[in-house]
Amino acid sequence: MERKEKEALYSTIQGFVGKWWNGSDLYPDPFGRTGLQGVSCDFFHGLWHVSAISIGPVYDNSLVCSQCKIFKPPLQSPIEIPSSNWQKLANSLDSLEFGSNPRLIGTIPTSIDYLKNLQSLVLLEKGLTGKLPIEPSKLVNLRRLALAGNQINGQIPASIGGLTKLLIFDLSRNNLSGSMLLTLGKLARLLKLDLSYNNLQEKIPKEIGNLHNVTFLDLRSNNFLGGLVGSIEEMVSLKEMVVSNNPIFGGGLNGIRWENLQNLEIWIF
Repeated sequence: MERKEKEALYSTIQGFVGKWWNGSDLYPDPFGRTGLQGVSCDFFHGLWHVSAISIGPVYDNSLVCSQCKIFKPPLQSPIEIPSSNWQKLANSLDSLEFGSNPRLIGTIPTSIDYLKNLQSLVLLEKGLTGKLPIEPSKLVNLRRLALAGNQINGQIPASIGGLTKLLIFDLSRNNLSGSMLLTLGKLARLLKLDLSYNNLQEKIPKEIGNLHNVTFLDLRSNNFLGGLVGSIEEMVSLKEMVVSNNPIFGGGLNGIRWENLQNLEIWIF
């Protein structure tokens, strides 16, 4: 492994679990016989490269944090996601996941945009605030974006429609406001869309009917108005749909050809 990538990996881990993890300040090969829990790699062009980092509760595939006061009680000072050195992992890292921990606070750093090969960004059940900084023109390979259970606010950026490879989009349980964007209809490959438990308003756009591959749709507990849009019948792959706890009933459910939704197994109004 190249030294600069090795240094970036060790710096990232130590930023969360402390210097006790590598007190010698040496950078041994992380992909030797024993390897590092929570770190995956791929071999190409004659070198090992980091492909996935998973930090959080101690599962079989996550970094051991038994001595870590950040991720294991007693929790003390909050910590923010590091904003530097991500560019050193730009050519290889394809998965970045932080498990549940409310002590992880602050905003999502815009420097994550350096990770041009990132396919999965998962930041669940934390204290993250601020607006969504995702830049689709850089994260062109993103397939899973799951930021549920945070305190992210503001509107869903219109540029989100540029994530054309996205399969999973989960912004549930945040403080998002504004409308459900027309550009979401550009996510033609999407399989799961969960915007539940936010403060999204106005009408559900008719462009939602372009999501022909979505099997799971959850819009519950928002402030959507105007009834269930007729183009919902074009979401022919739908298996589960939840739109409860919205003022949506003001527009009624009539006029929708439910026979077109032959795969629908669970629907909750």
